[in-house]
Amino acid sequence: MNAPELRVVEAWHEALNNGAVDRLVELSHSEVEVGGPHGTGRGAQLLREWVDRANIRLEPRRIFHHADTVVVEQWAEWRSADTGRVIGSQTVGSVFVVRDGRVTRVVRYPDLADALDATDLDESHEKKSN
Repeated sequence: MNAPELRVVEAWHEALNNGAVDRLVELSHSEVEVGGPHGTGRGAQLLREWVDRANIRLEPRRIFHHADTVVVEQWAEWRSADTGRVIGSQTVGSVFVVRDGRVTRVVRYPDLADALDATDLDESHEKKSN
């Protein structure tokens, strides 16, 4: 994953999954657009609130990239804040836009097909792991 956009998205996932909220915010633009099934909003504070509320882990599976856009198919797990037990899981797709080394947009879709449909990317943009 040599492209800077891919490195940023990889670091973003690592920060999210390690609970490193400050690092996640550093990797994101101060007016980052955050979106999902409950709507969209903007800002680092919204990102912090989403991380605290969602208690989600996103494991990247397939990655698609062109220019500033990265689409990631992810295995998502939601955990109980009380017990840490998995309370839900599914495959989802997320669209990231990375500009000047920061995530300016992250929007989660129900699946990879919907995420690709929201962009100009398709199967030909998949990045194969080495």
